[in-house]
Amino acid sequence: MKLLQALFFPPEQPGGVSSMVPYLQERFMSPRWEMELFSIPKRIRNKGRDKVLFDTFDWRQYEQYPVVQKYIQTYRDYLWWTRLRIQKSFDLIHAHHPIAGIAMKSVFPDTPLVQTIHSSYEKELILNGKIEEGGPEHQFLVSLYREMEHKADRLIAVSHSFQHYLTPYVQNPQDISVIPNGYDEKRFKPIPHENEVAQLITVCRLVPAKGLDILLKACAELKKRNQNYVLHIIGDGPIRPELEEMARQLDIYHETIFYGYTLHPEEFMPFFDVFVLPSRAEAFGSVFAEAALSCLALVGTEVGGISEQIEDGVNGLLVPPDNPKALADALEKVIADPAYRYELARSACDKAKSNYSLSRAVNELKKMYLKFPH
Repeated sequence: MKLLQALFFPPEQPGGVSSMVPYLQERFMSPRWEMELFSIPKRIRNKGRDKVLFDTFDWRQYEQYPVVQKYIQTYRDYLWWTRLRIQKSFDLIHAHHPIAGIAMKSVFPDTPLVQTIHSSYEKELILNGKIEEGGPEHQFLVSLYREMEHKADRLIAVSHSFQHYLTPYVQNPQDISVIPNGYDEKRFKPIPHENEVAQLITVCRLVPAKGLDILLKACAELKKRNQNYVLHIIGDGPIRPELEEMARQLDIYHETIFYGYTLHPEEFMPFFDVFVLPSRAEAFGSVFAEAALSCLALVGTEVGGISEQIEDGVNGLLVPPDNPKALADALEKVIADPAYRYELARSACDKAKSNYSLSRAVNELKKMYLKFPH
């Protein structure tokens, strides 16, 4: 069976898709399976000139808005690059981004399409203050879910929470499959270690949706309570300067290390003690599974896929979003009691190996792919 995994970003980019899809390839290399990856390079800009029409809604009612204009042009560019680069046929295409799926079906209308939706771009834009909830750009972006449903032969969400989120925007939500991302266990090597001072780590894009302002306030509260820690922030993004300034104003700059973007954080994640990320929204939260496989204690918010990964008090701690005091209380529990911290970390690692292994994801995908004629 000849498979094409259609990404948007190149596979070395950070994020849930890149945590899984490039590692699928070696698992599918056998006489029975042949798999290729496809993505659009960042340098491709303003090449596409196609007239764009969707089957389920008229996007032109939103065409005066810059977010919509950029999205449509990116879709045109993806179409242009697909036609230029793909010269062979496939038995099935599995797309991992809305633009990739809709474009692939336009170019290869007779090829079965499986579409995984990994995140809610519109929700992130709202939380990051880029668009208004219920506004025209929001309406355009959520209309794409119905278009994806129409185009795809199978729609997949990465968590039950995200499946529920999609319900108002599609015609048959009961037909959406749920397959969480899988992670290659060989990439994660927990290391026995004892840090005299608790080492907290977070890995994310530095944008408002990730709630790092709440994390810094919680850490300031920890300092007031005389709890010793070091906070390591891995990632980059538009709000880095204001986060650094906030750390100074809260008098925790010396306890906080900003690393910027790092390609493979899982290589040194096992040396830390606690993974914490107080996201305001998360379709799945891949980095929690990666931290669990690195045998870190998990502290997260009761949102989206995070609350499916963490059972509060069993394999991590959950707190409400936008609540610095609750986050400080949870962090204090794991900082002050290393034995409890280790117990949570072991449970998190066991659950992640069981529920989020690459082997499990591969088996589920193979069963799904084989349902299509080839």
